[in-house]
Amino acid sequence: MYSHLFSELSIQHLTLKNRLTMAPLYLGYAGEGGTVSSMIIDHYRLMAQSGVAMVVVENATVDYPTGSGSDRTLRADTDDNLEGLTALARTIKAEGALACLQINHAGRFAHAAAEPLAPSAVQTFSRLPRALTITEIEGIIEKYADAAKRAQNAGFDMVELHGGTGYLLAQFLSPRTNQRNDEYGGNLENRYRFPLAVVKRVKDRVGTMPVGYRFLADEWLPDGWHLEGACQFAKTLTATDIAYISVMGGTYESFFLPEIVEKSKQEGFMLHLAATVRKAVDVPVIAAGRMATGSFADKAIADGKTDLIGLARVLWADPQWPQKVRDGREDKILHCTPDCKDACMQMVMQGKPAYCARWPAEKVKAWKAKFT
Repeated sequence: MYSHLFSELSIQHLTLKNRLTMAPLYLGYAGEGGTVSSMIIDHYRLMAQSGVAMVVVENATVDYPTGSGSDRTLRADTDDNLEGLTALARTIKAEGALACLQINHAGRFAHAAAEPLAPSAVQTFSRLPRALTITEIEGIIEKYADAAKRAQNAGFDMVELHGGTGYLLAQFLSPRTNQRNDEYGGNLENRYRFPLAVVKRVKDRVGTMPVGYRFLADEWLPDGWHLEGACQFAKTLTATDIAYISVMGGTYESFFLPEIVEKSKQEGFMLHLAATVRKAVDVPVIAAGRMATGSFADKAIADGKTDLIGLARVLWADPQWPQKVRDGREDKILHCTPDCKDACMQMVMQGKPAYCARWPAEKVKAWKAKFT
């Protein structure tokens, strides 16, 4: 059953046992200051036990606090966290999944920073970030490489650059957030310069370790970054020998727009973005966005719209999703639904560790007893 979903796929020199991956999902489980807590170890052990082929660990900052989305964002910028990261990678791999660490600089969304930094001083909700200097840009490029090497030293199989959600890599690409008039701004070639420099420096540092890219295909904002330009950038990315492209849409400035909230209730609401990008590239593509059922996910692969499926809240809501799909027990899946009005996102935005509003009362009680 679902022969496409449960077939192997190679990403460079690594083999994925099936087409299911855990897409990165921030839940506020790291310790204060971005440490690897017992809570986050237990969480990723459960995610790896689900049967997915690869677990992509969320959003580890390359520069604390300047690049951190919150004070509970994992840190990959210091060897002080290397022991914890090593334990995290070992935990995931012990359960039979490949371990990938996503590294990131939040830029204008760095809520842990007293003064956020960005390509340009463009208002971000109630804050005005400071435009980066050339020297600072070059320093951040090096910090990405340092963090990637740290992930490699910790034993992760891959590293993923976070170019989604409107974070720093995407901020340089977008004409609405990059209003520079130097070599890092203006025309497309110049706006590509920073993310491409990051990819090159990271790949130079980690050698044969596969490097993936979380890819913003559309900001879903009228004056922002859109799919046509994104496809051009995707083609450029493939020339860097990027390992895969994980496609998503939207930023913190568009996620809560009424039309986007309605769109996000639909199964596979971002699949069309992945399908369009996949036509433009010759590397594996990951599709995400409420890929809720085995039949939908398998058909997406069979139809050539994607190579891999990224499960985030779907997997978190029911870590037995892969097994239930494989065993023909889909009627037993506890589904993430829009009925809760994104309660988990509301929790993390309030600085609280999240639990799923769809979990049975006894599971929520056990979760609170263990983690609060």
